[in-house]
Amino acid sequence: MAKAAAMEGRPAKMGFRMPAEWEPHKQCWMGWPERRDNWRELAGPARKVFARTAIAISKFEPVTICASAKQYAYVHELMLHQPNIRVVEMSMNDCWFRDIGPTFIIREGGAGLGISAQNIAGIDWEFNAWGGAIDGCYADWSLDSYVAKKIVEIERVPRFPHTMVLEGGSIHVDGEGTCITTEECLLNPNRNPNMTKLEIENELKDFLGVTKVIWIPHGLYGDMDTNGHVDNLCCFIKPGVVLLSWTDDENDPQYQRSVEALSTLSKSVDAKGRQIDVVKIHTPGPLYMTKEESEGVENTGHAVPREPGTRLAASYVNFYIANGGIVAPAFGDKWDEEARAVLQKAFPDHEVVMVEGAREIVLAGGNIHCITQQQPVRPS
Repeated sequence: MAKAAAMEGRPAKMGFRMPAEWEPHKQCWMGWPERRDNWRELAGPARKVFARTAIAISKFEPVTICASAKQYAYVHELMLHQPNIRVVEMSMNDCWFRDIGPTFIIREGGAGLGISAQNIAGIDWEFNAWGGAIDGCYADWSLDSYVAKKIVEIERVPRFPHTMVLEGGSIHVDGEGTCITTEECLLNPNRNPNMTKLEIENELKDFLGVTKVIWIPHGLYGDMDTNGHVDNLCCFIKPGVVLLSWTDDENDPQYQRSVEALSTLSKSVDAKGRQIDVVKIHTPGPLYMTKEESEGVENTGHAVPREPGTRLAASYVNFYIANGGIVAPAFGDKWDEEARAVLQKAFPDHEVVMVEGAREIVLAGGNIHCITQQQPVRPS
C-alpha cells in the first residue's frame, strides 16, 4: 500500500479547513474497549454499548471499528450481519478515537496546489494521554500515537504532522471559520507548557482553517480526565448557534461553569460577525460512580484509579452527528427524554437515536462523541 504522504506547511494557507460535523461523512471511525484498568468487568458492559453505538451510527453512514489482534475475531463475528460496519485490526492503548484519531480537513478545488490535487488530509496531533507524565490517564500511550497515521494510510490520505499536543475533543468548529475551545484544557501546563495562548490560537487558525477562536474558561465540572474538553460542555449545532450543558441548580458546582460559558458565548461573535445564540440542554444526574462499579476496574498501577463516589462527567452534549442522524447518550435518567426533545428541535432534519447504557462510557471518562471520529466526504 502506498504510504500516506507527510505534508509540510500550513493547511489553511493551502485552502484546507476542518468541516463542521454536520457536513457529509464518508464514514465514522471507532475503536474497541479492552483495558481492564479503565473499563469495568474486563470491558464487558462497555462493549455492549460500543456495539449499540456502532450499529446505531451504521444506519446512517458506514462505520469502521478498529480492534486489537486479541479482539478482532470476536468483534468481526459480532458485526458479521451488519453490512455497513467493517472491522479492521489495529493496536492501541485505549479506544478514544476522537482524541487519538486524525482531525480530517478538506478543501474545495484542490487541483494544481502541489499536493497531487488531494482535497482531503488528516492532521496528526501530538497525543500525551491527556496530561503526559504530569497527570496523564495512563502511563503508556505509544500505540495510541500511531492510530492517526494508520487511519490516514488505510485511506491513502495525506498527513499533516503536528508537534502541538491536542485532542479532537478539545475543539469544535462551525465549518465557517469559528472554533470553540476551553482555556482549562488547551492552556493546561500538562499539554503545551512552552506555548502562549496566542501561539496556540495561531496554530488552530493555521491548521483548522478558522479565523476566530472563542475561549470558554472551563469545561464540564468533574471532567478531570480530559481537563475540561469542550465537547462535553458545548458544541455548535449550526453556524451561530451553540448547545450548552446547563443546570438550574445554583448549588451544583456545574451551575457556575455553565453561567460562565453562557456569558462568554453570549458576548461573542463568530467569524462571520454573527452574535452567538445559545440553546440550553440540562445535564443528567448528578451521577456518581458506585462502589460496585469502582471495584469492577482492576488497579494495575498503570492508569488513573476509578474511585467510588466520583462525580461522573455526564453530558448530553457528547453526541455524534451522523449523515441524517444524531446518536446521543441515554443514562436511564429523568432528563433523558427532555434531552431527546431538545436535540430533535435542534436538528429537525435528523433522526435522534438515544443509546441506552451510555453510563458505561462515562465511567471510563468520556462518551459517544469521544469514541467516534468522522471522516468527511472528499470534495469533488
